[in-house]
Amino acid sequence: MLKVGFFCAKNTLCAVNAVYLVVGLSLMAAAGYGKSFGIVWSLSIISVVMVVGVFLIFISMLGIIGALRHNQIILFTYILAMILVFIFQFAASCSCLALGREKQEKLLSMSWEVMRNETRRSLEQQLDCCGLVNSAEKQHVFRTDVNLCTAACKRTAHCFTCGDLMLQNTAETLNFLGGVGLFCSFTQLVTVWLAVQYRNQRNHQISSRTSS
Repeated sequence: MLKVGFFCAKNTLCAVNAVYLVVGLSLMAAAGYGKSFGIVWSLSIISVVMVVGVFLIFISMLGIIGALRHNQIILFTYILAMILVFIFQFAASCSCLALGREKQEKLLSMSWEVMRNETRRSLEQQLDCCGLVNSAEKQHVFRTDVNLCTAACKRTAHCFTCGDLMLQNTAETLNFLGGVGLFCSFTQLVTVWLAVQYRNQRNHQISSRTSS
């Protein structure tokens, strides 16, 4: 069975958890960016990714403390928590990558329909666009939104639809979240194995001091 040296495992755990700390912050920032651009309030996937990012930050700090102190209880808690994060992060990452454009459009339409007019106008001003999607099924709603639109682009008569802008940002955000999350979820299995190896080893420096 492959074994890793005590100090090699300790330094590797500290380095990997430092990377997880940065990844957790990146996931939260990307999910926050997606929400700030009005990317589907009903998209619970992004909310799940934000929760995973928060847990990843706390767990990475727990892993660094456990690695530095070689504390059995902290390392055991870290291993269990990392397994749970792996399950949730793997599921959320696959959902992000599997969400097609048709599903995104449907969720956008559902969110747009439940918005108040003030929220729509605020979003149009923020993204500098008018209306959601210019489709035959939603033609009446689209024309009403365009007439009420107060975005700056309306003065130039060259406005993009908010749906196109939001779908573009949605695709970029979901691909980033899914790719990073999927990559990290597999590295977490290696980290769990490394933490188990490190937890079962003894600090030879402390052992030599106590024996002498």
